[in-house]
Amino acid sequence: MLSQNWIDRADRVVMNTYGRQPLVLVRGEGCRLWDAQGQEYLDFVAGLAVCNLGHAHPEVARAAAAQLGQLVHVSNLYYTTPMAELAEDLVRLSFADRVFFANSGAEVNEGAIKLCRRYSREKFGEGRHRIICTENSFHGRTFGALSATGQQKFWQGFDPLLPGFIFVPFNDLDAVATAVDPSVCAVLLEPIQGEGGVCLPAPDYLAGLRKLCEDKGLLLVLDEIQTGLGRTGKLFAHEHFGVAPDVMTLAKGLANGLPMGALLAKEEVAQAFVPGTHASTFGGGPAIAAAARTVLGILSQPDFLAEVRAKGEYLRQGLLALKERFAVIQEVRGLGLMWGLPLAQEGADLVTACRQRGLLVNCTQGNIIRLLPPLVVQRQEVDAALAILTAAFEATFP
Repeated sequence: MLSQNWIDRADRVVMNTYGRQPLVLVRGEGCRLWDAQGQEYLDFVAGLAVCNLGHAHPEVARAAAAQLGQLVHVSNLYYTTPMAELAEDLVRLSFADRVFFANSGAEVNEGAIKLCRRYSREKFGEGRHRIICTENSFHGRTFGALSATGQQKFWQGFDPLLPGFIFVPFNDLDAVATAVDPSVCAVLLEPIQGEGGVCLPAPDYLAGLRKLCEDKGLLLVLDEIQTGLGRTGKLFAHEHFGVAPDVMTLAKGLANGLPMGALLAKEEVAQAFVPGTHASTFGGGPAIAAAARTVLGILSQPDFLAEVRAKGEYLRQGLLALKERFAVIQEVRGLGLMWGLPLAQEGADLVTACRQRGLLVNCTQGNIIRLLPPLVVQRQEVDAALAILTAAFEATFP
């Protein structure tokens, strides 16, 4: 009854905005979690691609604890050394020249929308403010990010949304070209759609968008909140496709579970933000920046990323074997350690069957099983997950 007691207490006082699994998790280590009953789980959700270095990573914990004992917060009226060092690291490792820090993916997507509009107004004058987004996308729950999200189910009950967003099918370059008119300032998309079901672009899609944006004087904005920071086996997913954006947003895995978001931009674009145009009270705070710097130092190592690619291929082969065995699996799609299994039926029962056997997975879009293990997952843990998946499929889809 211990777990149920906590569930009942939470349900009495916490707003009912999540369809939570009936688990009270109390401890984590690496790719493992334990609930209040002492039951152990293999975690293939990783906080929805947040805990890329697994749970309770000792180096991250030491960095955060040391900074907590020295300086926690002074506001962005002043400089701090961890914030400056982290920004330098992000610039060194990316296409960008400047960084703005916030606390979440939705916040930095809000910042990206504001930056695109302000830059375009200063460069081209009034009227150039609309942003082309893709259907099936997800960019966050705040009003700007929600208005840029191409899924109507998230809009229900929140009308009117913010104007100025155009939606076109993902992977359709001609549709983007047709949507461009003198009112458009930018194209915003995820290089791989995450919540939308792990949908990959065609090999030449991002390169085509890059050229189109250059030809039309538009900004290319990539939301790498789920795909960035090693998730696909490159530090940033756009590296797989040989392109670089003008603006990029990061969050989720940046501080391995502590709240951190980053908006990155080229110098010319970043200059549109001046004192008073944008801000975040807690963005880039020293304790979280110290943790994020440690995370980034590990995730950006070439050997670490090469191992993510190798383990991703190992997992892919196991999932393909699973598909051969179970006809309900329609496809295996993904990159690195980001995988989706579209099913011919709803997937909720399979999530339950996996949980009951000690494996945590996620279902998105109703029928797509999403696998997002920590990037430190070991091959024997992949084997264990595949064995549980097999048993869960046998029980759910006999």
